[in-house]
Amino acid sequence: MSKKQLQHIFIHGPTLDAFPYPDSCPFKTSRAGEVHKTLDSMGLLTGRDKSVVIPQQATFEELSKYHTEPYLEAMQRADAGEYEMGMLAMNLGTGDCPVFEGMYEYAAWAAGATLTGARQILDGKAKVAFNPSGGYHHAFSNMAGGFCYVNDVVLGCMELADAGKKVLFVDIDVHHCDGVQSAFETWADVMTISLHQDGRTLFPGTGFVDEIGTGAGEGYCVNLPLPAGSYDEIYLKAFRVVVLPLIHSYAPDVIVLEAGADTLQGDPLAGFSLTNNVHVEVINNLLMFGKPILATGGGGYNVDNTVRTWSLVWTALCGEQFDDMAAGMGGVMLETTEWANGQGLRDRVLVPSAQQKETVEPVVESVIEQVKELVFPIHGI
Repeated sequence: MSKKQLQHIFIHGPTLDAFPYPDSCPFKTSRAGEVHKTLDSMGLLTGRDKSVVIPQQATFEELSKYHTEPYLEAMQRADAGEYEMGMLAMNLGTGDCPVFEGMYEYAAWAAGATLTGARQILDGKAKVAFNPSGGYHHAFSNMAGGFCYVNDVVLGCMELADAGKKVLFVDIDVHHCDGVQSAFETWADVMTISLHQDGRTLFPGTGFVDEIGTGAGEGYCVNLPLPAGSYDEIYLKAFRVVVLPLIHSYAPDVIVLEAGADTLQGDPLAGFSLTNNVHVEVINNLLMFGKPILATGGGGYNVDNTVRTWSLVWTALCGEQFDDMAAGMGGVMLETTEWANGQGLRDRVLVPSAQQKETVEPVVESVIEQVKELVFPIHGI
């Protein structure tokens, strides 16, 4: 198979469907498999420049490049049914990080899928790699958090940075990437930019404007905490005014994107009012830089809307705009899954109310100005 045929790779395998979280947990690992099924049924997974790649599971040694061995060993013991109360200090066995059979195995496969994508990019086999089973940005080196046990994003970024690449991580999940920020807050060769719901109103309660990194990493950690009710137009303004100039200045070699779908209106765990048209716009802007992109999934707790959005993310990453004619059909506002029968992947445009604009816009404008004041001078902008 030629290099050209592997330019855009979708990373998934049956093992990633084999380890569901407990039924009581709102995090559904089945989403990635449903995305694969949807895209396959639409004939969008293979072709001249597209391919599905089966991931390799991350080894203990690969995981320990970031995570501590005592933590990984505790995960293995808990997975084997040897739970100890002391593991609560690692957030294992909590409401958002339950212990279940296959917990360690799944985390290792999900992380391995992101590492597979990073290596395909480094080997020159992929221009774009998408792992919808990735995006576990809340895991720390020695503890779980927010449905996340192993931080595949950190491992993927480290893999790229260790190969001499300047890495830009852009996180559009509704939750702040506290685990990723912690890993790279002193690094200058990994820049993290997160647009998320204000930590005063949403887990994990971090990601404020003044968190800009420390030491060599000062100015390479960027946070845009936005208010609940944020809508497409104002969100995209923040992205264009803050993120795009920083990318131009930083000039990364590779871009890592977390494309969480919990920003969508109707997500049961968050308060944004976005449509998946934002994902397309963000990706189209990132593609203009002409750099390889390693993309992951993330949050998204309305499963149907998440599956549709990540299917759309894949088409956008492939540079396809076939769904434009179907914009407005289906979507979160109609609360329907009829999109799977040819009604399109895009949400219809949502028009914010006057009250919503009056409430949200000044807050976002203030966040934009604060970030520009704190971070832009460091990068000569």
